[in-house]
Amino acid sequence: MQPVNDEGAGEARDLIDFRHGTFCAPVVGMQQITNAAPRAVSSWPHQVGTIPAQAACFQDRAEVARLVAALSDGGGMAVVTPVASVGVVVGMGGVGKTQLAAHYARSLWRSVQLDVLVWITAATGGAVVEGYAAAAAEIVGIDEIDPARAAAMFLAWLEPKAGQKPCRWLVVLDDVSDPADMDGWWPPASPTGRVLVTTRRQDAALTTGRRHIPVGVFTPGESLAYLTHALPPSEAPAQLAALAQDLGHLPLALSQAAAYLTDTTTPVAEYRQLLRSRTQLCDAAPDKLPDGQRLAVAATWSLSIEHAARLRPPDLARPLLQLAAFLDPNAIPEAVLTSRPARAYLAGHRSRARATDATDESPEQPEVPEHEARLALSTLRRLSLIQHDPTTPQTAVRVHQLLQRAVRDTLTPDQFDETARTAADALLAAWPDVETDTVLAQALRANTAVLTDFAEAALVHPDAHSLLYRTGRSLGEAGQVSAARQYFDRLTSAAMARLGPDHPDTLTARHYLAYWQGEAGDVVGAASSTAELLADRLRVLGPDHPDTLTARHYLAYWRGAGAAGDVAGAAAALAELLADRLRVLGPDHPDTLTTRADLTFWRGRLGDLPGAATGTGELLADRLRVLGPDHPDTLLARHNLAYWRGKSGDTAGAATAFAELLADFLRVLGPDHPSTLLARHNLANWRGEAGDAAGAATAFAELLADSLRVLGPHHPATLVTQEYFAHWRGQADGASGGVR
Repeated sequence: MQPVNDEGAGEARDLIDFRHGTFCAPVVGMQQITNAAPRAVSSWPHQVGTIPAQAACFQDRAEVARLVAALSDGGGMAVVTPVASVGVVVGMGGVGKTQLAAHYARSLWRSVQLDVLVWITAATGGAVVEGYAAAAAEIVGIDEIDPARAAAMFLAWLEPKAGQKPCRWLVVLDDVSDPADMDGWWPPASPTGRVLVTTRRQDAALTTGRRHIPVGVFTPGESLAYLTHALPPSEAPAQLAALAQDLGHLPLALSQAAAYLTDTTTPVAEYRQLLRSRTQLCDAAPDKLPDGQRLAVAATWSLSIEHAARLRPPDLARPLLQLAAFLDPNAIPEAVLTSRPARAYLAGHRSRARATDATDESPEQPEVPEHEARLALSTLRRLSLIQHDPTTPQTAVRVHQLLQRAVRDTLTPDQFDETARTAADALLAAWPDVETDTVLAQALRANTAVLTDFAEAALVHPDAHSLLYRTGRSLGEAGQVSAARQYFDRLTSAAMARLGPDHPDTLTARHYLAYWQGEAGDVVGAASSTAELLADRLRVLGPDHPDTLTARHYLAYWRGAGAAGDVAGAAAALAELLADRLRVLGPDHPDTLTTRADLTFWRGRLGDLPGAATGTGELLADRLRVLGPDHPDTLLARHNLAYWRGKSGDTAGAATAFAELLADFLRVLGPDHPSTLLARHNLANWRGEAGDAAGAATAFAELLADSLRVLGPHHPATLVTQEYFAHWRGQADGASGGVR
């Protein structure tokens, strides 16, 4: 069962969340700044998203010219009519739609015909919105918390405006799978803008009123040209033409065959014989292709995978490809496929393969070395089974969806579930405790979404995998609190359906749903939901279960939070909880220490400043002893002790303590962690309270720039920083007679 992460509700708020903490002295005459410096806008030209690498032996086929003609007036600029500015490349899987779009985008970019290029892998509606939101942040400087609002702002920015410098832009929406995902999200018509969509769908909702560019298999001449260029000149043209015919002229199958032939130096005639022996694999091929192509894809992949399994390091390529088949086809972080769970999965498959070889006396390994996992990736790349670009580790690996489907379809139900949960283990292992890399965090969430789409049953039953909770928390911690609430609402429904209402994991999902309900602003609703959860945990788990005690903890917090919160009631409830946690968990358990911290916090809110300072000092000594000096909870205790010191009148001492604390936050958590930003906030404020208004104003100006960059202009923390900057700037101006 996934344990509840009991960080301490009130205490954690004071450290991390600017909405409910009391980290600074009250400031009079504060006003929100509207002219604060926005995030720096990128200069043109600028590219958002990664264009897929060009395939070896790319064919400059007839469709290339048709695409250029559809989106151009012949003079290098998009035509004025909205019909001509949108092209939809349509074709079945494996014909090279993405490669065609990538070639077009790359050609315009390299010939300096674009100011802005946005490439979005648009397999889901959420991916479209996140892609637009990323463009809003990078190009326009919009750091809106809500991705949908940021996306709408970016589309509004694309609208041509009188007096504005013309921007030549191209938006590529690759692999749109559902026309409904584009409802309300089409870029606007513009005399200098172009839109390119690739899709397998031919729905009128996608193609009506837009330039339709159908893409099929290679012509016989294109197939022959491709194989002639890819293979040694010793092969007879007649054999190459026959091979192309065998493979139905499908570009994807041709590339697989060429990679296999190049790596093995197998004669074409012999390879054709191998293909003919694989007709029984037709049923394992994807059903999105005509019969001839289905056979071609299944046979070529089967041969390539078997060959990859024999290459160094042996017996690793196939299971690694199986893991990749459960993840995002467009962007798998390399760290996921080289994580410890992934390498343990590889070791298990290697052990089973060697168990059939009586002469193999190699010792078993709990996990293969990381360098062998990387070699296996290289092997898969050699045979064109994956694309692998180590220079972009967050999105290093791409796998064709048809190959993923074919690989998954070869697994038994038990193998399917095992691989799905291993993929979840690998994603969780690659997920950092502190998300400082937003690209990586987005990629991990996207991979989880893909995995959940077709393996939800394996992830929820017989128990809910911890990855499901981590993904929702990631959304919330990234500022998408409404999205986190919606995510846990869906997870709660799934757990209810598959595990039942009384399963501990269903109760945990409800816990997180209530938490993000409160984070999204519904404090009263969060308190009500937590009260209902507490009643069910008491009935199912009993009064002394750690999760029951956690529900009591958060119920106390939500009842004390907010402008009309019952602070005295929260303190009384935590005092009762502390007695039970001491009895059940003992004095040194982290949850017991957290309850002590929150009780001290609320008593300080009631006005007992000396008691709050004394209690926090005693807590700090225990956390140093139990957790060590660099544990986040220890740093948190130091933070609150410095705060109560300042509230008690020692403003200079508080400023000194926060300066020392900031150095440790920077060392332990890094410069962009919310706790580090908060320590800077408090240091600046207490510096002003100690008499240095000008220094406080300067520090807040620097902090505001970083808050805008890290959290965005609408995050509550940024808004409060703006208010304090305005206050101390006003104080500094007053002290200097208005001269700056």
